[in-house]
Amino acid sequence: MRICVYCASSSQSHPEYRESARRLGGVLAQAGCTIVYGGGTAGSMGALADGALAQGGAVVGILPRFMADLEWGHPGLTTLHVVEDMRERKHRLLADSDAVIALPGGCGTLEELMEAITLKRLGLYFKPIVLVNTRGFYAPLQGFLRDMIDERFMNPEHARMWSLVESPEDVLPAIQAAPQWDPAARSFAVVRDPAARSFAVVRDPAAPTG
Repeated sequence: MRICVYCASSSQSHPEYRESARRLGGVLAQAGCTIVYGGGTAGSMGALADGALAQGGAVVGILPRFMADLEWGHPGLTTLHVVEDMRERKHRLLADSDAVIALPGGCGTLEELMEAITLKRLGLYFKPIVLVNTRGFYAPLQGFLRDMIDERFMNPEHARMWSLVESPEDVLPAIQAAPQWDPAARSFAVVRDPAARSFAVVRDPAAPTG
């Protein structure tokens, strides 16, 4: 599988975040997954790449040109693509991915994650989205997203667009267990009357299992 991972470049955060990223890199590499991420060498980004490379994994970085000019790119990646801007980077990260994993991070990570969730709601992305809840980081966001559903800004089915796991070792089972997102999701993107019939989300037996 080709797995898109969103994560942070901060080296000032708690060391547990970087350790979790390193473990995730190793887990994905051992499963034969290709990691596609932001291409950086610092913080959780660098730890993710290092963890995968140490296990002989394939790691593809997507780095905006201005970051390459600042020498922010990881020097040991399998492949490093330099793109023109952040918009192209986000597109290239998500394109052809079999799943999205979000590690804890800052506003950039959150922007990428919310774009993936939004595209899934609109029926433009159909693959699993998994949040790794290291140190309880994503628990408030999980609550906020559920508040959106409770307040009728999203439909109850939209809670199935993502899953929350507690450790890197839980990620691949969560991807394998993720329900197939309904191809008609675009038709249900608008919040509807709660009495209306819901659409079914079913497990795809042909979905990749890692």
